[in-house]
Amino acid sequence: MSRPGVNGAWAGAALLLMTLSLGGCSTSIADLPLGGGSSDTRPRDAGAYMPVNQLPPARDEAAMDPAERAKIRSELVAARDRQASAAKDQGQAKDQAKDQAAQAPK
Repeated sequence: MSRPGVNGAWAGAALLLMTLSLGGCSTSIADLPLGGGSSDTRPRDAGAYMPVNQLPPARDEAAMDPAERAKIRSELVAARDRQASAAKDQGQAKDQAKDQAAQAPK
């Protein structure tokens, strides 16, 4: 006692659902081997990472000499100390402003 329109709607919905679910599992059309020949015009990516067992080539010279490393380290320590003292001064200024606001008559 069902109508043909309702059966057609259910069949269409089932077909749409099946198409969408199978479409999520498919591979890219560009990667499908169509035609059988090896006339692939797209270059294959070798990959961004080196193979696991291959080591990088040895360097000809040292990355950084010890004197340059010591100079950079001292500059970084000095910058860290300046930032720490500036943050401490800023924190003390905020505390003083908060204390002054608390002591102000209302």
